Amino acid sequence: MGFERVTLGRTGLSVSPIGIASSYGTNEAMVEEAVDRGVNYLYWGALKTKKMGRGIRSAARRKRDDLVIVAHTTTRSPSKLSKEVQKSLKQLGIDYLDVLLLGWHNKKPDVELIDQVSRLKGDGLVRFSALSAHDRHLFPELEKDKRIDIFHVRYNAAHRGAEREVFDQLPEQNSPGVVSFTNTRWGSLMKSSNMPAGEPPPSAADCYRFVLAHPKVHLAVCGPNSMMQLQEDLEALELGPMSEEEQERMRRIGDHVYKNVNPVKAQLSGMMTIRPWS
Repeated sequence: MGFERVTLGRTGLSVSPIGIASSYGTNEAMVEEAVDRGVNYLYWGALKTKKMGRGIRSAARRKRDDLVIVAHTTTRSPSKLSKEVQKSLKQLGIDYLDVLLLGWHNKKPDVELIDQVSRLKGDGLVRFSALSAHDRHLFPELEKDKRIDIFHVRYNAAHRGAEREVFDQLPEQNSPGVVSFTNTRWGSLMKSSNMPAGEPPPSAADCYRFVLAHPKVHLAVCGPNSMMQLQEDLEALELGPMSEEEQERMRRIGDHVYKNVNPVKAQLSGMMTIRPWS
């Protein structure tokens, strides 16, 4: 039994459990394939490539009401934020962003920046706000005032600290949407040379299914670098939830990779050859 759509926390948005993010290889054909397979969370991320932008623009012409279109910004300037949003809307040919993601914050954003996001919401240019960070302790702190609607959190079988430091700290009711990124640890969870002795490597789909097994994770974003990688990622949608036995295998592999594969080297390797943002 495959995965069905879920509600993205208190946003109320109905989303596919797998989303697609921009990477070096994500192009219009890949966006079209993903949308045709039921993916509706389209994350125009840190790499705002023109080819993925064209894909989102084309998909929006066909199925705008069904899509959750996300644009990433790294600006810390409230005055520049509005200009970035307007530019993204023009490039994508849409009237509003479903989600504006404030990228790579490892300390609490200035209140002026959050206030500007609220103004963009009030103007109808942005529906919901999101924030990504590597400092896991930031998310429970941000949840106190509930001004961020969605958290993008690094989580995978090797990096499971978010279970204690983020997921366990979030409320059961009126909780934020939770989106996981770096689900394959830049591909290092799938390399035969990184496995414990005698252990076959998991597939990309296995990595995504493991992440989605956690009840606090609503959605995992993939960053495929080719159509073949996209097909491998989307297999997770058809395979559906992971058994406890399969989860335990992933934890065992994840522990081994965490102890033996340097994360910096894994990231550099993934960005050059495998899955730059997965």
